[in-house]
Amino acid sequence: MRNRLLLINIFLWISLAAVHAQPVKRPVEVLVTADHEDWIYKTGEKVQFTISVFRNGSLVKNAPIRYEIGPEKLDPTIKETKTSAEGKITIDGGTMKTPGFLRCVAYANVDGGEYRGLATAGFDPFKIQPTVANPDDFDSFWDGAKKELAAVPMDAKMTLLPERCTEKVNVYHLNLQNTRQGVRVYGILCIPKKEGKYPALLKVPGAGVRAYNGDIATAEKGVITLEIGIHGIPVIMDPSVYTDMGAGLLNGYPAYNLDDRDRFYYKRVYLGCVRANDFLTSLPQYDGTNLAVTGGSQGGALSIITAGLDPRVKWLGAFYPALSDVTGYLHGRAGGWPHYFDKGNIKFNNTKEKLNTIGYYDVVNFARRVKVPGFYMWGFNDETCPPTSMYSAYNVTTAPKELKLYQDTGHWTYQEERDLMSNWLLEKLKAK
Repeated sequence: MRNRLLLINIFLWISLAAVHAQPVKRPVEVLVTADHEDWIYKTGEKVQFTISVFRNGSLVKNAPIRYEIGPEKLDPTIKETKTSAEGKITIDGGTMKTPGFLRCVAYANVDGGEYRGLATAGFDPFKIQPTVANPDDFDSFWDGAKKELAAVPMDAKMTLLPERCTEKVNVYHLNLQNTRQGVRVYGILCIPKKEGKYPALLKVPGAGVRAYNGDIATAEKGVITLEIGIHGIPVIMDPSVYTDMGAGLLNGYPAYNLDDRDRFYYKRVYLGCVRANDFLTSLPQYDGTNLAVTGGSQGGALSIITAGLDPRVKWLGAFYPALSDVTGYLHGRAGGWPHYFDKGNIKFNNTKEKLNTIGYYDVVNFARRVKVPGFYMWGFNDETCPPTSMYSAYNVTTAPKELKLYQDTGHWTYQEERDLMSNWLLEKLKAK
């Protein structure tokens, strides 16, 4: 039994690391760069992209290079193939007349294998404005939903997980009643053992179906942590259970009941984040003041949403937020994950009912209502959460904010980014 638990813990660690992990380095590297150091341009200004093909740190001579250039996530406007004797070419990428992002994707064939690289130029990104509607009754809708939630008993159940506890931290499998009887929120709760009052950190998840290990490391630094799942299922089951659910029952969950704002899948999810804060702020070990929320991708979205919904949150930290300005595709530009209206989904989702629902759930409209300081991180090469969509939310945020860019990153982070975010949150939470 103990060996089985050890294997599960190892699997969890690997799964969690993979969510933010830098891609594995390959023997051939296609490096694409823009000619401005920060990859930022003014509208109407031309960008030049340089494509280099490396093997063992040296340029690959006479490598055929195929490249495509166009607005991110849309069909390319330029498609060409060139061969450079030196293994490096510089091309005119054109420009954009309106704020947005222009992407160059390059492919090289070397030794029978195809290798890919990209770079994305931003044109006046801080001038990007959202396309999603802001419903007149947005606030009354969510105020009513939170009122209904508050009337439901929390019914908290904590189960100690001795095999995960450390010398400094007790670790529990937690489950709470969410929006109605029988609907639960599950997570991993970590509480410092030493008697005292502590700040609290809610960690919200990226997309998918998985188990969770909890943030023990942050708890050992004197912070109560709660890492939740969103699907109303225990988060300590055998990994095969989540694989089966992800491929079956929960396959495509982000679009479940999209045509009904009261039954849409994410309503219970958003309120579950508030319910998690209900629990954290009720703990006798909580210091009564300092509460933060953080996550990446879907979790980046939920961080902004939770801060916009819940005035108890004092800080938010978001990596590449999803669910941002998802209607962008309907206006000739990229929209946010899960890409409800891209060319593969538009015929199913472009209806009056679904468009009506979107306005109540898009991150942009929660970002408008955030009143607390936020720290944000993303890269221009993100192909899952397009930077156009993320700037749409960031640019309407009027609360104190800081954006740290790592332009070359896609839907992943460097360790330095994760460390920077952790240190920022700890500094805010533990400031006296």
